[in-house]
Amino acid sequence: MGKIFLLVFAVLEITLVVLTFTKFGEKTAWLRNRAIVRLVETGLLAGIIAAPNIYLKWRFFLALFVVGFRFLTAGISWLIRHNSAVGMKKRGWSVVNCLLSIILISVTLVPSFIFANYHGLETTGEYEVKQVDTILVDESRLDEFENDGSFREVPTHFYYPDGDVKNCPLIVFSHGAFGYYQSNFSTYNELASHGYIVAALDHPHHAFFTTDTDGNTVIVDNDFINDAMEIGGDNEGITNELVFNTTQSWLKLRVDDENFVLDTIKAAKDGDTLGKAWHTEDEATVKKVISEIDTDKIGLIGHSLGGASGVAVGRERRDIDAVIDLDGTVLGEVSKIKDGKCVKNKKPYPIPVLVISQEMTEEQEKSDVYGDVTKSFVKNARTGQRTVFAGAKHMDFTDLPMLSPYLGSMLGHGDIDPEECMTKVNSIVLNWFDHYIKHEGKLDVQSRVE
Repeated sequence: MGKIFLLVFAVLEITLVVLTFTKFGEKTAWLRNRAIVRLVETGLLAGIIAAPNIYLKWRFFLALFVVGFRFLTAGISWLIRHNSAVGMKKRGWSVVNCLLSIILISVTLVPSFIFANYHGLETTGEYEVKQVDTILVDESRLDEFENDGSFREVPTHFYYPDGDVKNCPLIVFSHGAFGYYQSNFSTYNELASHGYIVAALDHPHHAFFTTDTDGNTVIVDNDFINDAMEIGGDNEGITNELVFNTTQSWLKLRVDDENFVLDTIKAAKDGDTLGKAWHTEDEATVKKVISEIDTDKIGLIGHSLGGASGVAVGRERRDIDAVIDLDGTVLGEVSKIKDGKCVKNKKPYPIPVLVISQEMTEEQEKSDVYGDVTKSFVKNARTGQRTVFAGAKHMDFTDLPMLSPYLGSMLGHGDIDPEECMTKVNSIVLNWFDHYIKHEGKLDVQSRVE
């Protein structure tokens, strides 16, 4: 819609220029016509934003502010000057003004060019899905990224089935590096539509941005970005030991976050009350959601670094029933680096685990510090499976390529159709959790998806 509006806007601005080359070029007529054009532009964009099938409306807010301000100034100018303006409007300035206006609006519409009109995929379950947000404050940990003695905060966003639903399995989701809690929005909706409650976490300073209990925006830590870019690049000066130590510190933070959220949810469920760790604007809804959780049925899922942390948490806890790793290297399955090589955990993984990943050649796997750790991990698990998506790349296991085709391509989008890919991913995720958590249905997970 942003491109359509820009086209219409350009036509209106060019029309205004053309009118200055006719008898309407008189200043008094030009002032009137300019106000009318500005009114039409503002009304059109406001109508686009108000349309029920337009999502992510914030994409147009800056443009609306600019066109609205231009209409306001044009209208005031016409009211003040329409009786006193004499002579002809300068044609050259009209052309320049037209070009500058189109450039200005093009810039304000950039968010609408980057982000698509995406609102998730169609769900297949019987329930409508709702969301409620909270922030959990861990007073046993200081936030290592802050210098003011702040406690670690973990924003937790619940997606739940609307209705009188009891004994819902809990699924905890962890996003990837520089990710966002809504990275797999369609997955949460699909699970919740089938009676699951999904707790999607934000990991402050690892997340692209999030919000703290004071309402401040917390952006991704610059050092974390630099370290991740350096490790993910082709820098030959980085030792395997350095990679191991750095990634293990990332993993520990994520594992501590997930353990804290799980323990806090279980305590709230058992005590039938929210403790002081909970910070929410809708306490009644949060309490209702917690009361509907069956804490004897818990699954973990995450993308990239979030998948790695889910695997690590699943190994150490005894209250987790199943885990899914979306294209994440299983960092926690390496105990140390010896003679420059990974020392793998040989103890079989105790619970059902599914790794969904992109297709990589043996040469590509060998070039990575962690090599074939994931392959060995799945093979050594008591109940382990790996599903490879042909033609997919790292970000295709999130909603990003549908939310923003531009960012998806820049960060890692393959030849696969993103909607088709995530539809299949969500179906596999649902089937895995249904089978191993709800103990329903026949497991139908293939080793390769074309």
